[in-house]
Amino acid sequence: MMKLPVSILAPIILTLFISTPTRSQAPAPAFLPPSPAPAPAPHYVNLTDLLSVAGPFSIFLNYVVQTKVIDTFQNQANNTDQGLTLFVPKNAAFTSLKQTTFSNLTDDQLKSLLLYHGFPKYYSLAEFKNLSALNPVSTFAGGEYTVNLTYDMGTIRVASKWSNPNITSSVYSTRPVAVYEVNKVLLPLQLFSADPPLAPAPAPAPESKPSDLAPKSSPSGSSPKSIDSANSAHVISTSYMLLWVLLGGIMFLL
Repeated sequence: MMKLPVSILAPIILTLFISTPTRSQAPAPAFLPPSPAPAPAPHYVNLTDLLSVAGPFSIFLNYVVQTKVIDTFQNQANNTDQGLTLFVPKNAAFTSLKQTTFSNLTDDQLKSLLLYHGFPKYYSLAEFKNLSALNPVSTFAGGEYTVNLTYDMGTIRVASKWSNPNITSSVYSTRPVAVYEVNKVLLPLQLFSADPPLAPAPAPAPESKPSDLAPKSSPSGSSPKSIDSANSAHVISTSYMLLWVLLGGIMFLL
């Protein structure tokens, strides 16, 4: 057997090694943990819808919508870190005021009055007990627009200069939004420094007139009842006289 020289054999082996296909193994897939579920979107309370179905709060709602104060309240309600506490007077609270109460205010003053009905933070009813120790409490109107809170055996009052309403019910109270019904409009001293803008007391009822069906007095001043009594007495006395005359006649004949 003829042996090939190393100089010839080495290139042949190298050529065979390069031309022979190699089987490469695919890497094993890496283990991936399941991706977490996306966090649910925060639930925002629509204040316009809430005040539309509760109450009746239509007068307060109309004012905050017209002045765009509702946008300020809504943005604060969507702030899940701070939240909002809102005091909403019922319609009857507005009708107890003079008709000129709001017409005499400028646009900025009216906005301040409406912002005066809220705190830029969420407070549950239970938190008012500790909050009352911090009087006076600043409102959404800022500056000197403050109220004094009192907490007495569960009764909560929100005192301003000319009104001292109490919270009559909780319309909505889930963090970060609390809406409470109050029985009076909050009236700050900064806007009403002279006289309270309360409606005047109702006029006394007119004196009742005698009914047309009442019996009329006779010209002589005697009532019909007294006249009838006199006539009856006269008839009875006449009958007695006739009876005595008749009895006398019978006795005479005997």
